Amino acid sequence: MPELPDLEAIKDFLNQKIVGVPISMAEVVNAIPVRRPGAGEFASTLTGNALADAERRGKFLLLKMRSGHIMAVNPMLTGRLQYAGGQEKRSAKTCFVLKLEDGNELRYFDARLMGKVYLVKAEDLNDIPGFETIGPDAMDGSVSLEEFQTRLERHHGQIKNILVNPRFIAGIGNAYADEVLFHAGIYPYRRRGTLSQQEIERLNSAITEVLTDGREEVASRMGEAIHVKIRDFLQVHGKGGQPCPVCGHTISQITANQRLTNFCRQCQR
Repeated sequence: MPELPDLEAIKDFLNQKIVGVPISMAEVVNAIPVRRPGAGEFASTLTGNALADAERRGKFLLLKMRSGHIMAVNPMLTGRLQYAGGQEKRSAKTCFVLKLEDGNELRYFDARLMGKVYLVKAEDLNDIPGFETIGPDAMDGSVSLEEFQTRLERHHGQIKNILVNPRFIAGIGNAYADEVLFHAGIYPYRRRGTLSQQEIERLNSAITEVLTDGREEVASRMGEAIHVKIRDFLQVHGKGGQPCPVCGHTISQITANQRLTNFCRQCQR
């Protein structure tokens, strides 16, 4: 799943590379992820259009078009945007293609067809399911420790589940939740109510530090390969069975409900 660091790097790339480049033709290959409008209107609205600006809100990429429409892309688990030359072979599950006048293409492919793409006017953004209830962004420096704690107290259950809930705070997915909790020294299955004030403060700081470092690392390495997932630098996520980089204890790996959780039982008691 593309998370905040990935989406930030993609947003910056699109702003640098394709803003203002006209779309000579939009083609819908598989309409399943295109939730609104229908495939025909989606393609005709984008044909002759151009990207004016790319923004991000939580795990949504917001591609603002010259016409005033916004393409809101929620990649979910397996959706990816790809920048490619027009002659480059398409991925097997390519869903739509924006053919640019400079000969390049912006494509969207989705191995499990789980993503959701909407093309709406700005005033209709809140009609997108779940968009209006998105919490403050995880990288929004305006969220004070007091507000963070107040929002945290509204949620119950295990702390990792709360971190990936966009109603609490937006932009954190499964991988970076593992990293944040490792950085904060908090066991992922702890109940929220058991966290001390000191742990809450560590958690708040860890979110900013881990996401900032991740954004910088991904941006420095992504280049034009915006569809490639860069996760090899993470300390615990995806590293089950390997030694903890801090204490050397074997990193644990638990899979439940299609979610992989990695943590160190020594560092995160």
